[in-house]
Amino acid sequence: MSIIDSIIPINTYRFYFGVDNPVKLPKFAGSAWRGAFGHALKKTVCVVRNTPCNECMLKNACAYSTVFETPPPANTEKMRKYTAAPHPFVLQFPITLSTDNSIYTLDVILFGHGQRFFPYIIHALKTAGLDGIGGHQQVFDLQKIDAINHQGHSETVYQNGELTPLRPIELMSIPIMPKHIEITFHTPLRIKQDNKNLATRQFNFGAFFGTLLRRISMISYFHTDTPLETDFAALTTKARTVQFSSQQLKWFDWTRYSSRQQTEMNMGGLIGNVLLDMEGLDEFWPYLWLGQWTHVGKGTSMGMGAYTIESTSLPTS
Repeated sequence: MSIIDSIIPINTYRFYFGVDNPVKLPKFAGSAWRGAFGHALKKTVCVVRNTPCNECMLKNACAYSTVFETPPPANTEKMRKYTAAPHPFVLQFPITLSTDNSIYTLDVILFGHGQRFFPYIIHALKTAGLDGIGGHQQVFDLQKIDAINHQGHSETVYQNGELTPLRPIELMSIPIMPKHIEITFHTPLRIKQDNKNLATRQFNFGAFFGTLLRRISMISYFHTDTPLETDFAALTTKARTVQFSSQQLKWFDWTRYSSRQQTEMNMGGLIGNVLLDMEGLDEFWPYLWLGQWTHVGKGTSMGMGAYTIESTSLPTS
């Protein structure tokens, strides 16, 4: 079964928050939002206090554990050595800032079964916003939520405290593959190869695509009813032979504070763009396109590894 036959159901929701003052958040605000969101979600749904999630008998039925900790089921055939599976969501932030300084937008992208927890997510993000985000504890007041389909059309689904019945999930259709594409990484992309973070000179298509393929496979396995079936070995082997036409990447170094680990964590990664000649790369195209919603690399749930694809012309020599 190909990815086109078993596409991951994806829902994108745009949260609109009212703000009274200019936004005082770091350049990449995903860490601040994710931390506040997780704290508010746990406070909302946890009924077994002072018990670590991995020791709680409700861990596979709890909204917080499933969304934020995401433990693999006991009978899982994948990721048996890992304590957590990929989360069923990512936070995504606008590429261009709005000219309306009184409104702040944040996208929440849900995968497959993660949709069932949408009301909990609304309540948690609303609570987190009112409690204050970031070091300045700035207040964000949730005004409305729009559902954004894959063509970019929007429909308001939450306003004045009321959530309208949601429409059935639309399956994403993969567009026709362009001859040449530009992939732009908007937030730090952090990928490891041989236990080392790939810097600008070491970055390559094989490592990028292999990481993306594993992520899409895991999301489909843990969060849908139709796990991805494809020739993983053949794809990853061929990916190692593919080269970017050009690369304009730089390393962006930044740290975030982890309240759970109570330490500063280095979360730097690559930003910039690469060009790719798609001739003969048809089998890679659906995964590359889908990755714009799943993100790739480390820290995806907080918005890292976000990229977009545009059709382009390769520069002439």
